[in-house]
Amino acid sequence: MIAHVALVVAIVLVVARLAGELALRVKQPPVLGELVAGVVLGAIPSQFSRDVAADASIDLLAQLGVLLLLFEVGLESTVRDLLAVGPAAARVAVFGTLGSFAFGFACAHLALPGATLATKVFVGASITATSIGITARVFKDLDRARSAEARTILGAAVLDDVLGLVLLALVTGWLRDKGSGGASLVRLAIETIVVLGVAIAVGLKVTPRIFAMAARLRAPGVLLAMGLSFCFFFSWGADRMGLAPIIGAFAAGLVLEEQKALRPLVEPIAQFLVPIFFVVMGARADVRAFAHPGTLLLAGALVVAASLGKIACALGAARGTNRLAIAIGMLPRGEVTLIYASLGLSLGVIDSAVYSAMVLAVVVTTLVTPTALKWSLR
Repeated sequence: MIAHVALVVAIVLVVARLAGELALRVKQPPVLGELVAGVVLGAIPSQFSRDVAADASIDLLAQLGVLLLLFEVGLESTVRDLLAVGPAAARVAVFGTLGSFAFGFACAHLALPGATLATKVFVGASITATSIGITARVFKDLDRARSAEARTILGAAVLDDVLGLVLLALVTGWLRDKGSGGASLVRLAIETIVVLGVAIAVGLKVTPRIFAMAARLRAPGVLLAMGLSFCFFFSWGADRMGLAPIIGAFAAGLVLEEQKALRPLVEPIAQFLVPIFFVVMGARADVRAFAHPGTLLLAGALVVAASLGKIACALGAARGTNRLAIAIGMLPRGEVTLIYASLGLSLGVIDSAVYSAMVLAVVVTTLVTPTALKWSLR
């Protein structure tokens, strides 16, 4: 058993690294290469591809990978960053989230007329969050990283991640309540905000003392062990409170904002587990569904909805800035959409065709952004 899992992990890691390197060479984020590599692996009918997509041990490693991914995002997005986003960046994030949800829900309603309300809500929520990595790279390549547009996008992306994850908590909680009424949704919203607020407030008070005591210990790896323990404990706590575990992992990263030395320690472990998550996500896409007109129609509708939603976010941009560039810079969908897709598949709220359409929408929005952003800036 363990030998077989070790072999599958070894092959997945090699494939992920090679695909990530190839993506970098064509000026795309490594995550896109890992995702596409997973799609290719899943398209090859073999026992190995079935193990990657469905083996419980590989899935466990992938789920640990997504927890570490959100933990890293939290470490990079401190509470100070959230409080420091300017009014324009906050407006861009809020308008983009609301616009993307509205257009996503509408496109699901039109493309999936027979779907349940829960499916339409889930699809709409899945395209709200922005993947900012590719946009930041384009601004850096054009020597515009300090421009007003870049600062607005990067500031909005910090809040955008939080809004997307809060929306995920609301939607999953609503689904667990079996889609109960508006009063239940309001209660869930209040609970989510209170839980996150209390966890972050208490964590900011408690963690400095705990880590100060841990610093006195001379055993190797104490800081890393404490950091990972916080990540997994917060994940467990979020699950016990009816929220997605990734919400807890993200909150744990936020409360450890003072532990600068923790980031380089977590990174090697994340580089081991996170690519497994993206390859598994790609392998679960049903390539045969891509040949189905309904799947392509939904994928196209999601791309259009994602674009229109982020065009709406430009309404919040400050006067004098390139609003088109800001809208295009917020276009890519990535990690959070894939997390939504994975969760939706496991909850049974979406099927393999909808899942495949969501994966395809992530690929298209990521590929389109660099060229469109360079054009808008020039």
